[in-house]
Amino acid sequence: MGGVEHWLTRDRLKLYPRVVLVFYLILCVVWVGLSHQMVDPHGKPLGYDFVTFWSASHLALAGHPQDAYDMTRIFAAEQAAVPALQKVFLWFYPPSFYLLVLPFAFLPYLVSYFVFILSTLALYVSAFRHVVKIREAMWLLAAFPGVLINFVHGQNAFLTAALAAAALLCIERRAVLAGVFIGLLAIKPHLAILFPVVLLAVGAWRTFAVAGVVAAAVVLAGTVVLGGDTLAAFVGSLSSARAALEEGVLPWSKMPTVFACLRMLGVPVSVAYVLHGAVALAAVAAVWVVWRRSGERELRGAAVMTGTFLVSPYMYDYDLAWLAFPIA
Repeated sequence: MGGVEHWLTRDRLKLYPRVVLVFYLILCVVWVGLSHQMVDPHGKPLGYDFVTFWSASHLALAGHPQDAYDMTRIFAAEQAAVPALQKVFLWFYPPSFYLLVLPFAFLPYLVSYFVFILSTLALYVSAFRHVVKIREAMWLLAAFPGVLINFVHGQNAFLTAALAAAALLCIERRAVLAGVFIGLLAIKPHLAILFPVVLLAVGAWRTFAVAGVVAAAVVLAGTVVLGGDTLAAFVGSLSSARAALEEGVLPWSKMPTVFACLRMLGVPVSVAYVLHGAVALAAVAAVWVVWRRSGERELRGAAVMTGTFLVSPYMYDYDLAWLAFPIA
C-alpha cells in the first residue's frame, strides 16, 4: 500500500507565502489609504514607534537629548514629525540605543523610517540566510507575521534579532566576534539576559570578557556623546516605565510575556512578578541544561532565542521577529 503524501508539499510551501504576502500588501495599502495626514484610523502615526526614534534624534540634534525622556517635550518633537498626531509615544531607551538613532532627524520622517527599517531588515535577512540556505525559505521568512509586525511598527527587532543570531552563529569558532555582537545588544539589555548564562555554561570566557567590554564601551560612548544628563534622565525614567508596565499604560495585549498575561487576568502585580519569576528561572535552568548537555548548535540557538521571551517581563509583539530563527 503506497504512502500518503503529506499535505504540506513543496509546491504549497512556495504558493502559500506568496498568497500571504499579497494579503499583507493589500492590508498595508488599505491602511495607508484610510490614514489622514500620516495618522492611521487608531490615531497612531504611520511608522508607529519609529516616531519616538526620529523625535529623540530631533531633540538631540537640537542640543537637548535629555528632553526625550520628558513626556511634554517628546510629544512636541513627535508633532514636528507628524503634525496631526494627538497621542504621545514615550521614550525609555538607554543612551546606548539613543546613540544609534542620533542621525535619524537629518532626514524627513518617512524617508528616515524607510532607511532604518530596510537597512535593519537587510541585516536580519543576512543572518537568516546563514541559518537556512534553502532559497524557498526566504519566502517563508517574508510571510512570517513577526516580520510584518516589526516592519509596520518601525521597530528595532530586525536589528536585535540579527545581533543575537549572529552571536549564536559565532560562539563556537569566532569567540571575539560573538562577544562583539552580544555586547552590542546593550542597546536593549533585557534581550541579552540569557547570554551570560550560556557563556558561563560552556566556559566561553573570552567571549564573556569581550561582550562585557563592548557593552560597557557602547554605554560609555552613548553617555559621552549625549551627556551625563541624558544618562540621569534615562535612569530617572525607569520608574515610570515600570509603572507603565505594571498598570497597563503600555498595552498588555501587545506583550507576549507571562507577566502581561497574568496582569490581563487580573492577577495582582506582586503575584504576577513572583509567577513570572518562577517561569523565568525555569527557562534559565532549561537553557543552562541544553548548553551543558547538547552540542547541537541549532538546539542551543533555538533555546536562547525562545527562552528570551520567558525571561523578561517587558517584550512586545514586534520582538516576535526573533522567533523566525528558532523555527528555522
